Amino acid sequence: MNKGDRGELGRRAEKLRGEINYHNYRYYVLDNPVIPDAEYDRLLRELQALEAAHPELMTADSPTQRVGAKPRAEFGEVSHAIPMTSIDNAFEEEEVNDWDRRVRQGLAATPEVDYTAEPKFDGASVSLRYEDGVLVQAGTRGDGVTGEDVTANVRTIKTVPLRLQGKVWPRALEVRSEVVIPKKDFERLNAAQAKRGGKIFANPRNAAAGSLRQLDPRVTASRPLAFFSWGLGEVSEPVASRYSDAVKRLRKWGFRTTEFFNTVQGARGCLVYYRRIAAERDRLPFEVDGVVYKVDELSDRDRLGFTARAPCWALAHKFPAHEETTLVEDIIASVGRTGVITPVAKLKPVQVGGVTVMHATLHNQDEVERKDVRIGDTVIVRRAGDVIPEIVAVVKAKRPHGTKPWQMPKTCPVCGSQVVRGAGEAAYRCAGGLFCPAQVEGALLHFASRRAMDIEGLGDKLVEQLVAKQQVRTVADLYHLKKADLVALDRMGEKSAQNLLERIEKSKDARLARFMNALGIPQVGEATAELLAQHFGSLEAVMNADRETLQEAPNVGPSKAEDIHAFFHQKHNREVIEALLRAGVKPAAPRRRKTSPISGKTFVLTGGLESMSRDKAKSRLAALGARAAESVSKKTDYVAVGAEPGSKAEKARALGVRMIDEKQFLRLIGE
Repeated sequence: MNKGDRGELGRRAEKLRGEINYHNYRYYVLDNPVIPDAEYDRLLRELQALEAAHPELMTADSPTQRVGAKPRAEFGEVSHAIPMTSIDNAFEEEEVNDWDRRVRQGLAATPEVDYTAEPKFDGASVSLRYEDGVLVQAGTRGDGVTGEDVTANVRTIKTVPLRLQGKVWPRALEVRSEVVIPKKDFERLNAAQAKRGGKIFANPRNAAAGSLRQLDPRVTASRPLAFFSWGLGEVSEPVASRYSDAVKRLRKWGFRTTEFFNTVQGARGCLVYYRRIAAERDRLPFEVDGVVYKVDELSDRDRLGFTARAPCWALAHKFPAHEETTLVEDIIASVGRTGVITPVAKLKPVQVGGVTVMHATLHNQDEVERKDVRIGDTVIVRRAGDVIPEIVAVVKAKRPHGTKPWQMPKTCPVCGSQVVRGAGEAAYRCAGGLFCPAQVEGALLHFASRRAMDIEGLGDKLVEQLVAKQQVRTVADLYHLKKADLVALDRMGEKSAQNLLERIEKSKDARLARFMNALGIPQVGEATAELLAQHFGSLEAVMNADRETLQEAPNVGPSKAEDIHAFFHQKHNREVIEALLRAGVKPAAPRRRKTSPISGKTFVLTGGLESMSRDKAKSRLAALGARAAESVSKKTDYVAVGAEPGSKAEKARALGVRMIDEKQFLRLIGE
């Protein structure tokens, strides 16, 4: 190798060391990594390979000779008498076979070795020290030799024994363990963080590490941390001759160990275990990023020893990465079957978890703004199991100049209708629900559903064919179908076609409430449609009402009024409704009831009713000429009190308003 090649390799090694040290700092000290594990592993493996091929390039402070980063200054230091080393990684089955071969050679050509196998939890590693059965100290991994003293925080974790069970244990015992957060608890934690405007964690591992290293132990106590032991550090006397037996002792002493802990024989047993856990990975309650194999016989571990960085008797067999980095080439507004518009990132294709990912959901405009995702950004993409890929975070250090924040379009990219957002809602919707081609299948199925126009026989498969053949573009086209159109479809005979046409014809006389429910107006379901029909009496009156007038109807607030107004004032929707009326659809006005005993009375409902929903109760009151109000005042005639009533009952009592129970309420409304 000439001098120029050596210089280039030296510069590459120096660059790799700088990058890895930076990412160690982000990961171990700041709890805020900016690259996924898979990319970090690639950088480290490249440096390891470079130093192995050219030992003269290795330096004393190379990250290949270290585990993590120096402890944070805010915490005291903990010295590990037995270093908390990393474990070498394997990604291919052949690497596992090679490791097994080295182990057998190191043990004088033993024909087959007994190994332990367990999931590799993706959390934060800690070492717990017990003296005379009492927890006296807890330290993070740190740089492997010195970690941070997190004793006060670890004491708050309910699965950590503060005093060991039983009576016989070593005078001094160090237990190595992983602190993790269950997947479901992680989702709840992030939801709570978002609600209070706190930090949103990229994954459970970051959340566990951040929670463990809080300066205030009360914050740690509020986090859903769990604990699993996976090894031993310093012990004053032997615990067992085999690690599998040591695990049994740990369980008796009160430590939590994984139920997936197994003993296996040879490389073949390791690989069988790997495949089983890989198949169950996405169903496990915790995040795992691989499995760990260890020589079971503890004396054999002593014979095999350590390299400068890792034990020779252990190996981490990693799963395909759930996270990778790639580029955002575009952000597209995708219109769903219900009209909700979802921002979707078009990505430079990347392999994630064994699948090529080209798109990732951004959920809604608020999420785009929170993560600040822009076209041209380098992003971390995550995919777990069958979950739609999503962008975890933006690598802002790699953001090109001139990028601009993405904004939701003002008109639907499919039909050109207005895009609206209800008050207090995260979702944006296309207002052209009856016209938009992206929504036609969903609109047809809802229109024909039992509680809407009740067109039995118009199911998913039939709707798909009608739309695919462009025989139906809007719901109005249903009333122009001929028998010849239907019998040409798959699995549609003449008798079935005739029955369907008869049901379509019968639906022309549907009640006004059913018709308005069938239109698919956002926030208007069966109960609200009934209330609107009773209050306004005709389709024309609802269509022409302004926002303030709409709010005079029971159970219609500002947000709902906005959605109803926007729907009926969308030009394309009106065109479809007019086409329905021209086709002979005549929504029947609601029957006007005779004056009831409660006509003109004002009711307030509080607490849960066992016999009916709140909306149905309001609908029944409207049908009887009564009004359902949201707040109690001196003008309130009755307060109907259900299970677990709120403050409205207290206010009614204070104002002297008549209070009735559910039985009395049902008697008043004739139920």
